[in-house]
Amino acid sequence: MKAKALSAEDRGQLEKLIGHEFADKQWLDRAFTHASTGSAKGANYERLEFLGDRVLGLCVADLLFKTFRSATEGELSVRLNQLVSAESCAHVADELELHRFIRTGADVKKLTGKRMMNVRADVVESLIAALYLDGGLEAARGFILRYWESRAARADGARRDAKTELQEWAHAKFGLTPSYRIDDRSGPDHDPRFTVTVEVPGVAPETGVDRSKRAAEQVAATRMLEREGVWQKPAGE
Repeated sequence: MKAKALSAEDRGQLEKLIGHEFADKQWLDRAFTHASTGSAKGANYERLEFLGDRVLGLCVADLLFKTFRSATEGELSVRLNQLVSAESCAHVADELELHRFIRTGADVKKLTGKRMMNVRADVVESLIAALYLDGGLEAARGFILRYWESRAARADGARRDAKTELQEWAHAKFGLTPSYRIDDRSGPDHDPRFTVTVEVPGVAPETGVDRSKRAAEQVAATRMLEREGVWQKPAGE
């Protein structure tokens, strides 16, 4: 069954939100059509999502390269991964309330939580591809800068989970996953101390000590990120 195209009213509202009037409305229709509607492959957003992901990555990488001029390759990779994640894209979709325009089958309409977050994120990537195809790179870049520039600036002072950041950095730089081992457990049961070492092939290991295994892993990951220049040490340390 072929999904109905967006109404003229919906298109007008979307173009106002996005800040671009489409010369070819089919791109807008496709960007908001989920495969669950039963539409043919060429009429849903799956292919657009693939292209939009690459356009978003290019524009955000260019933004980070120009904004953080002294950042290392590792730090830029971590920032990029954070900014183009499904979570970040879904936040943009929520900011624009794009869920009001997504056309899905009945099964998808019932989804909530993380799976629905991925649908909203996919639509944002598809929309970026639609902008690129209809108006060129500058049309897509204008939209991306409008909604990612402030996010990129905020990311400068916001540290995420250290183990997650270290894993993303290690994957980006070496294609490898960090490994952790417990070297020692000392102290009484009510006040234990765990010593943990993190290793990434290609760089020197780091050690962390804290009252739980997970906390010690976080300390070790933080020390490696700071030593490798991915994170800056807090002032005064």
